[in-house]
Amino acid sequence: MLRKICTLILFAGLLTSCTDPTNAQKALDDLSFKDIRLGGYAWFACSKDDFFHTSFTATNPQKKVVAGTVCSGLFFKNSTVRFN
Repeated sequence: MLRKICTLILFAGLLTSCTDPTNAQKALDDLSFKDIRLGGYAWFACSKDDFFHTSFTATNPQKKVVAGTVCSGLFFKNSTVRFN
C-alpha cells in the first residue's frame, strides 16, 4: 500500500513539473502581453500531443486581464496559447 502511495505521489510530482516557463514567457511576449504571471501545470488544458502545459495570467494588448495555458511539445512543435 505504501509503495502505491509513493508511486502516485512521484507520478503527480513528475506531471506537475512538466511546465516550460521560458517558452511560455516568449510566446506571451511575442503576443505583446504584459504583467505576465506564470503558474504551474494545467491539467487537461492541452491536447494529447502537448507535453508542457504552463498556466498563466497576463494583460493583453487591449488592457484586459486574461488567463490560460501555453501548450507545447517536446520536439518540433510550436507553442499554442489557449485561453480559459
